[in-house]
Amino acid sequence: MLIKEIKEEVNFIKKHTLQPAWWKITKIFILLGSLIIIFYIFGLLKTIIWFSIVIILGVIIHFIYRIKTHIYTKSWMDFKVIEKEGKLTYGRIGFLYYTLVIIIFSIATIIILLVQ
Repeated sequence: MLIKEIKEEVNFIKKHTLQPAWWKITKIFILLGSLIIIFYIFGLLKTIIWFSIVIILGVIIHFIYRIKTHIYTKSWMDFKVIEKEGKLTYGRIGFLYYTLVIIIFSIATIIILLVQ
């Protein structure tokens, strides 16, 4: 059952239109750039801590969206589901999502600054 749900999640992520393809690629470069900068400034341990915090908070946000949208079948906050000809389509993800990403990066950065 868990494997089936993971496969469904991966398929949804691959084919959704919530973000343009160029933005999906840009996010990867932003994350990699952030990791490189943090590694050079703070070292390996703090980079691992920062990345772990980003992943954990990101997964929490993902599951909040997943629960609130009833596994991507209902609209919630900036996640819009539109039914056309019996098929679900999705509007672009909005301001809340991007704000949460910035908050996650900020929290992770503040924590590594406070860790000695």
